[in-house]
Amino acid sequence: MSDDADDPRAHAELSAADLAVDHGLSLLAQSFRFLLDITPVDADDLREDFLEGREPDPPFTYRELETDPAVIRAELDGIDPGDVSDPVLGQLLRAKHREMELQLDMLEARDTDDFLPLSVELYGGVSPSLRKQAEALLASITRTEPTDEALDAEEFLAMAEAEIALYRDEDPDLDMHAEIRSDVNGVMVSGDVLLIGPETKVQRQRAQALLHHEVGTHLVTQANGSHQPIKVLGVGLAGYDETQEGLAVLAEIACGGLTAFRLRQLAGRVVTVHRLVSGATFAEAHEALVADDFPRGSAWTTVMRVYRSGGMTKDAIYLRGLVELLEHLGSGGSLDRMWLGKFSLRDLPLIGDLEERGLLRPARVLPRYLLDPSAHDNLARAAGTEDLGTLLEGHA
Repeated sequence: MSDDADDPRAHAELSAADLAVDHGLSLLAQSFRFLLDITPVDADDLREDFLEGREPDPPFTYRELETDPAVIRAELDGIDPGDVSDPVLGQLLRAKHREMELQLDMLEARDTDDFLPLSVELYGGVSPSLRKQAEALLASITRTEPTDEALDAEEFLAMAEAEIALYRDEDPDLDMHAEIRSDVNGVMVSGDVLLIGPETKVQRQRAQALLHHEVGTHLVTQANGSHQPIKVLGVGLAGYDETQEGLAVLAEIACGGLTAFRLRQLAGRVVTVHRLVSGATFAEAHEALVADDFPRGSAWTTVMRVYRSGGMTKDAIYLRGLVELLEHLGSGGSLDRMWLGKFSLRDLPLIGDLEERGLLRPARVLPRYLLDPSAHDNLARAAGTEDLGTLLEGHA
């Protein structure tokens, strides 16, 4: 084994000028709340009107933007990733800069016809192969679990706080917490916070899997990424969402918490995005899911997520990201570096280059499910599978 003193990579450093560009992008990315700002604040209020046939095209209301996107754009224009001297970091930061431009375009285009094409540019649409996989899941999974006892928002918050406390036992300085917010529907992560809507109901048998999804993946990678010298790894490099959501679903598989209902839900999101892009109305997309045996209430949630702000294709990435990670594992790929921050699978070689040059720190914490030997067995069984229905074998 060579001595660190003989290895020039052990002393590698990024220039202050390069890190200033990274830090500037990171701070600016944290100055606006993209997902929160494109999500309706009144989805729960409009749900009953729609389900009872009074409002076939729900007139959603959105938050007032805290900061004018034009102001943020002016600040973004003042940051030039072309000035970055490190070629790998420069490539990553140029892509992030472009992604943030798209996000600002989308905020300005909320609830207009311009929103959907921007969403397709940012998140992609639905390829024929992904659509085929989703349709095969809906056709083959015809039975789902009986409805379990549901936890309310306060009960799930208590579970989330207990889960976060276990991570804090490993690193007391971790910045992550959970809260109930009246303007949130369901469960989502924004920055270092797990947000829970007050009307949220979580099936008890799904609760632990959801915590590994939200806390063990999204908050863990945020905590690890924000600890890196390269701060954009905390807010997420360009295109990170797809791999993040794939990792989060992998966490559900690993802990044995991927249910038939959940897998159908992910497939339902894909076909709903396809219907959106194909021109179906909100009501038509909802009717199609109900025809596929989705409960009317859960079909509402799926369609609302996809049709919000004018058309959000992001929900296709959960299944797409999962498929790509299963292929990665099946070809002998490892997840070891995936916890260093938020980035896409396609950037894994660049992250590897940065780590090998000594430019990244080890992860502060790892997902807790990795402590369970059965989790590794579950991942090994899932690796490389092309028949996604087999992911349910041996699972609760």
